[in-house]
Amino acid sequence: MYVAYNFIAAWQLIPEKTIYEHGEVPRSCFYKIEKRNDTDIEISLNYTNFLGEGFNSIYRITVNNEWQNFEHKELADEAVATEDGSHLLTIKFKKGEVIVLETLHQIQPNGYLKVVNKGITQAGTPFTNEEFYHKQLMVLPYSSSASGVAIRPTKEGVIKHKALSAMEDQTNMQLNQIKEQVELLMVQANQIKRRKELSMMVYEAKLNFKPQIGQVYHLYKRQDDSNFLSLVSPKDWGGGAGPYKQFLSSIQLLADHTWVEV
Repeated sequence: MYVAYNFIAAWQLIPEKTIYEHGEVPRSCFYKIEKRNDTDIEISLNYTNFLGEGFNSIYRITVNNEWQNFEHKELADEAVATEDGSHLLTIKFKKGEVIVLETLHQIQPNGYLKVVNKGITQAGTPFTNEEFYHKQLMVLPYSSSASGVAIRPTKEGVIKHKALSAMEDQTNMQLNQIKEQVELLMVQANQIKRRKELSMMVYEAKLNFKPQIGQVYHLYKRQDDSNFLSLVSPKDWGGGAGPYKQFLSSIQLLADHTWVEV
């Protein structure tokens, strides 16, 4: 069976969209699904709780719709993985004859990965946990669902997660700085575009005098839709009684001979 590429990625948990009926919601989590061959995938997990403890786990499974021995016997004896089209991947875990956990991976229309874990607690109570992930642009060295395989804190997990968190903070900060710079450049570009438009309107208008740099003038449209420049402001014309159809803008001549609104 061909393993869909939609799932093959590194994913990061969106904690605020997480809904847990059982267990502790992670503070952060990295979920990774890797393709090992045409039928095998490897799912790995690295997450921290709100106490700052790091956890990681990893398992491999064949996507062939057949029950197979599962390596983590503390969770399940057997597991089966099935794929329905390119947007649904289901993994079931069985201990004895009882399905103790079912994990559904769904690709959402917005590109998010939704992971739904349906299981049974040690007390025999059924639960459903929902997690949402967004795809990472880079390939991380691990990550899978927080209520999957039995997982234990490790020193390596803490170190790796701290490194990942530091990397995320730094790259996000740099991306935000670039975004701010781009936004500033867009504002400046729009300002220059507006100055150009005003300048074209002024130089196409009828001028009966030589404009002075730094002086504020007023741009009007006549009844015949031609433009003219004047030292007289709209209020000096007597509140709309002047010889114009429309007041366009109050503008100032700059040293580079472009005009800017004031």
